[in-house]
Formats: sequence, C-alpha cells, structure tokens
Amino acid sequence: MELRSVEELMDLLYAGRHRHALRTAALLRRGRPADKELQVAALVRGIGPVLCPGDEATRADSAAEAVRSLLGERVSRLVRADEDAADDDVLRLRQAEEESRTAAFDAGVLEDWRTVLELVAAGRCRLGAVD
Repeated sequence: MELRSVEELMDLLYAGRHRHALRTAALLRRGRPADKELQVAALVRGIGPVLCPGDEATRADSAAEAVRSLLGERVSRLVRADEDAADDDVLRLRQAEEESRTAAFDAGVLEDWRTVLELVAAGRCRLGAVD
C-alpha cells in the first residue's frame, strides 16, 4: 500500500494505537524541535499493525513502504529501523520510545500533528530548518 495523502495517513493513525506514538513524537518534539522528520517517524511507526494485523515480521517494512512516497526517504528509513541499526537518529527514536512507555504527560491529540505531517509531506521540513 502506498499512501497518497496526509488524510489517508491520518485515517491509519486513528485506526491504530496512537497514544504511545503521540507520547514518543511529543518527547522528540521537546528534545529535537527542529527535526520534524524524526518526530513524524515516531508518530507513524505505529501504522504497521493496522497494515499487517497478523504479521509482526513485516509490519515495519509495510509501514516504511506505505509512507515513503508521501513523507520521504528519511522518514521511511526511520520507520523501518531494525534492531541492529546504530544510527544516531534511530538510537534517539528508540530512546524516546522507551521513555514514552513510562512518561506521564498530556501528549495532545493526533489532530495536533496534521500540519507537521503536511509540511513534511510537502518537503518543507528538512533537518536543520529553523522552527
């Protein structure tokens, strides 16, 4: 499946378990406010179970392929990040995922992320951009 719009992506996000993804993305927003692609990758990693409900082995690959054309190569790579990847961005993403499991704060709602998703989809948010 290839997503063609932020609206399609939002539908998948709403269909999944998004509370953990929201907390992870919010933690990354606090720690790396200019890196919208990293934040978005944290948010969309959770669409794998919606795309492949019974197939745990292919969830990350399916989610990465689904968002590649919409959100770009970097987001796709971060969504796919396997257990052996030692890239700094992947490590930061994993750290935020772990931290978000015990973090107790209001991470907002999915709708808060629509504009960020649209900016990343439009290619207007690249690493190093000013907030």
